[in-house]
Amino acid sequence: MENKSTITELMTATMTKIRDMVDVNTIVGDAITTADGTTIIPVSKLSMGFGSGGSEFGAEKNFGGGGGAGVKVSPIAFLVVTEHNVRLLPVGGAPETAFDRVMDLIPKITKQVENYLEKRKAKEEVE
Repeated sequence: MENKSTITELMTATMTKIRDMVDVNTIVGDAITTADGTTIIPVSKLSMGFGSGGSEFGAEKNFGGGGGAGVKVSPIAFLVVTEHNVRLLPVGGAPETAFDRVMDLIPKITKQVENYLEKRKAKEEVE
């Protein structure tokens, strides 16, 4: 049973190191604001893997083990926020996704709703 504890400790140490390397700012980066007020937020994809293992050997049941991890961060898009618009700009000519289309439609829908509410309010004031 001692070996299960040792392997658990080895895996826990590996995962702890991964957590130390990666935080939320790795995926959604810090916002950058330009002189004209545009805010640019980098968005990345994170791929990671880890493995660990061990074995007993020798007459004294010595334990040997190891663990490793790999992390890859790839930029995939930039979220560009202006006073009147929000756009998701993919990096490297990535195909447009449904999320991209929704992000492009949000400002248009918002403007249509605002116009409708203004017309409705004006109509109510006349009546």
